[in-house]
Amino acid sequence: MPAAALKPKPLPTQSTAKRPVPLDLPYAPVAKRPLPPGRPREWYVTHNRRLKAMRLAIALLDSGVYMPVQARNETIRSTAEAIGVHPPSDTTCHMVRALMRYAR
Repeated sequence: MPAAALKPKPLPTQSTAKRPVPLDLPYAPVAKRPLPPGRPREWYVTHNRRLKAMRLAIALLDSGVYMPVQARNETIRSTAEAIGVHPPSDTTCHMVRALMRYAR
């Protein structure tokens, strides 16, 4: 009997599942480090917005939203509520769609 036939079939992942795999909550947050001092305030605002957009884009991809056209502002905001993030602004929603667009 071939060795491949003896191996158990792996559980479906997000990419191989027929339907979206539900989001596993809660995740343990990453330990926060202090940001570097001495930067202009706009740098900190942009930095935090990018981090938030990245977290939201990952959560959307995990929940089965793969295309930027599927990620309307309402969808992004409901995902933010589901993962415990403050509702994003229109600018952050735009950034989330941009991240999903260029991740391909």
